[in-house]
Amino acid sequence: MIQSEYEYRGLMASTWDLFRGDTSGWSDRSFFRDLIREYAEPVLDVGCGTGRHLLDYLSQGVDIDGVDVSPEMLALCRSKADAAGLSPTLYEQRMEELDVPRSYRVIMVPSSSFQLLTDQADAARAMLRFVAHLQSGGVLAMPLMELWWKEGQPTQSDWRLAGEAELPHSGGTARKWSRARFDPATQLEHTEDRYEVTRDGVVIAEELHSRSPATRSYTQREGVSLFKDAGLTDVQVYKGFTRETAVEGDSPFTVVGVRR
Repeated sequence: MIQSEYEYRGLMASTWDLFRGDTSGWSDRSFFRDLIREYAEPVLDVGCGTGRHLLDYLSQGVDIDGVDVSPEMLALCRSKADAAGLSPTLYEQRMEELDVPRSYRVIMVPSSSFQLLTDQADAARAMLRFVAHLQSGGVLAMPLMELWWKEGQPTQSDWRLAGEAELPHSGGTARKWSRARFDPATQLEHTEDRYEVTRDGVVIAEELHSRSPATRSYTQREGVSLFKDAGLTDVQVYKGFTRETAVEGDSPFTVVGVRR
């Protein structure tokens, strides 16, 4: 079992891009890019991981930095940057302890990464750290979602194959199985992810990652409260990654707020 102060490590980190596949057509890519055009630069990508947005925007000439808690994900990001001839500025920090030397016009927290902060006090601290690094008139944007459980349904899922892909250059196959349990009283999800790498039918690596709790569920009302409690104004909630106002039941939704 993998346990650490940071969650994205080992096979979870090394297979992250592999299981995601081609993300170039994902709708959040253009959503955040349009927000950057509207509010200008510089930009901070919080939870940048292996650089899905960071390296894309950097290659377009955007002034963007990245921060992530996982040194292994950041190492993968640097390796990809080197291959692309890019030189990103990256920081290894926790969201709730964010302390970097710049302020930003746009701070983005993609992929619902904020929901990894399962402690509400940590979440509130992170929001204040984001605001402290925003310039006046700058914008914070982050997608949130209500997790998979619905009232009346089972609170635990069965094991399922969540990913399978051929490893480049090695002739092996990586697989991921997942299951989750949701506690409606706390709004917390607990997860187990089992990773396996095989070559010629032989298991050559396997890991079990257990995260308890793993993520916190958010309603739209709770998302708005996070932003307003942190002092942000003109708070908007959008449907997915559109500029269409979200209605009840839309999930994921993206919350956007401005620092005075």
